[in-house]
Amino acid sequence: MKTVDLIVPCYNEEPVLPLFYDEINSVMQSCTGYDFKLIFVNDGSKDGTLDWILKAAEKDRRVKYISFSRNFGKEAAMLAGMKYSTGDYVGIIDADLQHSPELITGMLEALEEGYDVAAARRTDRSGESKVKSWFSRLFYVISNKMIDINIAHGAQDFRIMKRKVVKAIISLPEYSRFSKGIFSWVGFNTKWFEHVNRERAAGKTTWSFFKLMRYAADGIIGFSAVPLKVSLLAGSLFSSVGVAYAVYIIIRTLIRGTDVAGYPSIISAIFIIGGLILFSLGVIGEYLARIYMEVKHRPIFIIDQTNLDPQQQQEENDYDDN
Repeated sequence: MKTVDLIVPCYNEEPVLPLFYDEINSVMQSCTGYDFKLIFVNDGSKDGTLDWILKAAEKDRRVKYISFSRNFGKEAAMLAGMKYSTGDYVGIIDADLQHSPELITGMLEALEEGYDVAAARRTDRSGESKVKSWFSRLFYVISNKMIDINIAHGAQDFRIMKRKVVKAIISLPEYSRFSKGIFSWVGFNTKWFEHVNRERAAGKTTWSFFKLMRYAADGIIGFSAVPLKVSLLAGSLFSSVGVAYAVYIIIRTLIRGTDVAGYPSIISAIFIIGGLILFSLGVIGEYLARIYMEVKHRPIFIIDQTNLDPQQQQEENDYDDN
């Protein structure tokens, strides 16, 4: 009997957890021939999320948990779950039920057919604002042109992977993680499962528009040096224009004499060049900030409590030491 670990990142998910558990439990019971384990990762929740998980763990041996010392973010929660997983197959699914648990059956069948990864991609964004949907489409267009890997449009973190894929993912040591990019970067044979958007079952999302924008910027910067090249090209272009304009002024002065300099053109040039300089410095600063975070070698997450096997924790410590 193959083992399946389902990682469930949680941040203030108390209202939806009972609904999620009922639905995922129904799916697990229908998937005969597999030994399931639910790994809830409490990402520093401020509500009763951890209390609910602790009570569920007392009633159901399949329920395991990792509770962080504070909020480290979903990327850290997914990484912790993968590092502490032991299953032959490892899945990631959100607790808000926007990821359709019923897809798990088909995903497991795909892995049995020989695929290494079975992943979900959203085919529509009904229920979202038009602005958010437009920026999401724009992200995929821009990112796939700027980075060397292809991220499938609408790709989600919801997926089930074979053990070798998980090992490849956790072997990547970067501190600033963008899982959508990492999933694509490691490769492997992937089967995509398309599904329509589902409304959040309960509670409120913690992903604001600006957080999503920041997340998108992290993905582009984390997997591409194109922003630096753009700054270089823009700087070179403006410098060339400046030199050409200087030559034009010299020639015109020799032919027509000295003119009174135009105040508006000078101010415009100052604003354009100044803005370009600040933009370039900002891009460079983003890359330097990531280098700064990497060289400090701080842990990506800190665990406060867990009911996972102590032996597995020791193996994880040995992994970090190596």
